[in-house]
Amino acid sequence: MILEIGAVLAGLVLLVWSADQFVVGAAATARHLGMSPLLVGLTIVSIGTSAPEMFVSAMAALDNAGNLAIGNAIGSNITNIGLVLGITALIAPIPIQKQMMKKELPLLLVVSVIGGLVLLDLSLNLMDSMILLAAFLISMFILFRFQGDSGEPAMDEEEAEAIEHTSTAKALVLLVAGLAVLMVSSKLLVWGATGIAQTLGVSDLVIGLTIVAIGTSLPELAASVASALKGHHDIAIGNVIGSNLFNLLIVMPVPGLITITAVEPDAFNRDYMVMMGLTTALILLIMLNFRNGRVGRFSGVLLTGSYVAYLASLFMVNQ
Repeated sequence: MILEIGAVLAGLVLLVWSADQFVVGAAATARHLGMSPLLVGLTIVSIGTSAPEMFVSAMAALDNAGNLAIGNAIGSNITNIGLVLGITALIAPIPIQKQMMKKELPLLLVVSVIGGLVLLDLSLNLMDSMILLAAFLISMFILFRFQGDSGEPAMDEEEAEAIEHTSTAKALVLLVAGLAVLMVSSKLLVWGATGIAQTLGVSDLVIGLTIVAIGTSLPELAASVASALKGHHDIAIGNVIGSNLFNLLIVMPVPGLITITAVEPDAFNRDYMVMMGLTTALILLIMLNFRNGRVGRFSGVLLTGSYVAYLASLFMVNQ
């Protein structure tokens, strides 16, 4: 299993690196073609942050490991709320952007419900995927209108500066190289992950929920922790909401676009319900802390503790 573990580690490292290059290259190219910074932030940058999950899901579906892809999408959402936001809040209270109560949080709740309805029959087919993609287009329209009205930045200053200072030639090189390495690294990761699953006797779903989901969420965790330490993590909740929306509406449909995928019952009965519970808990915590304007360390303890308990339950069930 040493070879498979090495493949997973190498795949994750290359996946994170290539996703960054791909996002900068694609965004800079779009800017040079005349797209506004706001639209670049809301579309290319936002979708690009989910590029690792999308490519992993595509490769998993092509390798007849569709449940690994579904586990990756649901597991990434669980990880984003429980681990990324939980640890960030433990380091420093997270400011609440008050306008997110109007559209972003209700939208996340509605999209999460739609995701559950799609999985309810334990099958993910082309029609299910088209429903999710249609919901994505509607969500993008709503977020774009909301972003334009609120005046909030669609990406952080460092990211915007890197995009603006990338030449057209360099942007095209980064775009092509990032895309190529994304494909290779995602294939490497899926190969290693499925090999580990077979050796340990666990399902592809569990590997997707744990190793792959945590691995593809590490960049968000590292960025959120670094921002918290610097005191610049005011968009942390918004980033998680955006990432979770894309995971459900862009990442999860991928297997259904390629082939009909039989969904493991645990994916809905256990993992989707945990994701829904954490999503609801996040909304309640934001509502309870709305007057204070911050999600504090006690909330961080609850979120992180819930995530640890979930991982422990997965470990115990698969013993």
